[in-house]
Amino acid sequence: METLSISRQRWAMATATNSHQSQKDAADQNFDYMFKLLIIGNSSVGKTSFLFRYADDSFTSAFVSTVGIDFKVKTVFRNNKRIKLQIWDTAGQERYRTITTAYYRGAMGFLLMYDITNQDSFSAVQDWATQIKTYSWDNAQVILVGNKCDLEDDRLVPTEDSQRLAHELGFQFFEASAKDNINVKQVFECLVDVICDKMNESLDGDGPVSNHKDSSQQDTFPEGHGGCAC
Repeated sequence: METLSISRQRWAMATATNSHQSQKDAADQNFDYMFKLLIIGNSSVGKTSFLFRYADDSFTSAFVSTVGIDFKVKTVFRNNKRIKLQIWDTAGQERYRTITTAYYRGAMGFLLMYDITNQDSFSAVQDWATQIKTYSWDNAQVILVGNKCDLEDDRLVPTEDSQRLAHELGFQFFEASAKDNINVKQVFECLVDVICDKMNESLDGDGPVSNHKDSSQQDTFPEGHGGCAC
């Protein structure tokens, strides 16, 4: 129990250390687009660690279960545009499902994550994909992420099986590691790029263009909307 308490304290310290920058990013109104992104998947696959690695470049081995839903804000530059990413970290437990699925609406993109050392988390990917289809909008982009690729000796999910499933679902696929910072930035950049590509297609056609900053958009995060509209 003492070890767990110390681990939780370290996690809290890492969060507090980066909170000032996160608050600054959240309050920043100087952006061209805002994208609402969700990280979903079974509990303990590493969703929170993945988000912390990307947003704050921090990592802790302590497992702290996400209660309900949390988010971070990060501003990036892609294709000469300043894009504010509102990244939601969802709880994987079934008891939070009603809460978390309420946030699917308005999401531009999803990271659907499983643990390469946990077959059950991979088997659940199809169910998570069905939830995306059920609760999100049709133009939401999805990347399948096999996390914890640093644990190759403990692998239970072959890369080939994941590639095959991603192809069947029409998702792009990465294996990554929050611990060793493998493909974390690349995953988010890829998701942002495919969302931008979809928006450009909409500009060229008759489809709706979403999440462009305008004077009516508020930087608040009400349930189910998160400041996004598409």
